[in-house]
Order: sequence, then C-alpha cells, then structure tokens
Amino acid sequence: MSGSNSSAPAGAPPEPLSLTVHSMPRPELDAQARRTRSGRLKMLLVLLACASPVLASYFTYFVIRPEGRSNYATLIDPPHELPPLALRTLEGQQVPAASLKGQWLLVVTGSGDCDADCEKLLYLQRQLREMTGRERERIDKLWLVTDDQMPPAALQKAVLDAGAAQILRADPAQVAQWLQPAPGESLSSHLYIVDPMGQWMMRAPVRPDPSRLKRDLERLLRASASWDREGR
Repeated sequence: MSGSNSSAPAGAPPEPLSLTVHSMPRPELDAQARRTRSGRLKMLLVLLACASPVLASYFTYFVIRPEGRSNYATLIDPPHELPPLALRTLEGQQVPAASLKGQWLLVVTGSGDCDADCEKLLYLQRQLREMTGRERERIDKLWLVTDDQMPPAALQKAVLDAGAAQILRADPAQVAQWLQPAPGESLSSHLYIVDPMGQWMMRAPVRPDPSRLKRDLERLLRASASWDREGR
C-alpha cells in the first residue's frame, strides 16, 4: 500500500518511553515556611498586646471624652518622641538619654542662672509631685540646664534634697527638637509633662494654676495605671 506508515517496522525494538520529570514537593520546606509565617504572626500579636493598653488608655481619656470635660494643659498630638539628647551631669559625666524613660517626668528647662520665674517652676514641679500622694513614686523631676551657667549651690541642694530629681545639662537646639513653647513664649516659660516612654505629651500654661494642672496629671496617671508601674 502506498503512503507513509507511522508504525515501527516489523521486528524493530520498541522505542524507550520519554518521561518529563517535574520538581517534587518537599515537605520539609513547606513545614519551614509554615513555621516562619506562624512565628511572624505570633510576634505581631505580642507587639499589639504590648501596645494596646497604652493606646487604649490614651484614646479613652483624650478622644472618647465625656461631654464638657477638657484639659487645662495643652495636649500634644501626636506626642514628641525623646530624641538622642547629649546629656551631662553638672560635673560633666555623660548620661544616656534613654535613662530618662520609665517614669513620668515633670520637666523644667532653661539657664543655670535661674531667675525668679525659673524658681517658681521648680517649686511647682516639686509641689505637683507631692500633691499626687502615693502616686508620686511614678513621677520624677527633671531640670534641663541649657547653658554653661552653674546653678546656685543652695538651689541645687533644694531641688535634689527633695528626692526623685535630676539636674542635667543639655544642648538647647536638641531640647527644642523635643519640647516646644507656646507661640510667643520661650522654652523656659513652661513645665512639660513626659510619659514613661519618653514622649512629650503635655505643656502647662505660663504661670499655671497648680490645682488644675494636678487634675490633668492625675488623669494621666489613671489612664496609664494598667501598664505603668512605679520605678524604672
């Protein structure tokens, strides 16, 4: 018969089968990928669990406010993170900025040549801490001296002998990256409230009313009671 014949000639050996080999699944790699995804998810959940009390407490007190309630001091929104300040003691010893974290801070800043207004803020700083009663152990006082002037010895003693206080030198330009005065005022005109994470979050008015400022501070302490404990 004419025409092509696709069949193998009689008696020819059979052609070998040709197989294409595809990559086979590797169970150990799949298991490793699952473990990696699971680990990342657990880490994310832990981070959320750590941050949620802080976020929830501030949200409750400063966003979901009962009608008619207002803050006396200025709430800083968003809060300002603690920058890497170059801090020194009055004797010149370096102090890590991160060491300021762990306590609520009442901050006064200005020249070491402390004038009458400066002394009033330092007294207010001490007064506020004592007015909070047993919660005062969660609060430290910080005086940031922003020049090379040496504070009077008697004033240093008065500040430090009251306890829970530090006097540190800081560069004014660096401090201004963290704390800011109200428009038209100087940095040294206010008392500043910083939370235990190093975030500046409130600024007292110039020449504030101690009793009204105390109420703001007490709200902050209540709001943070679930995650902040006394001591660094």
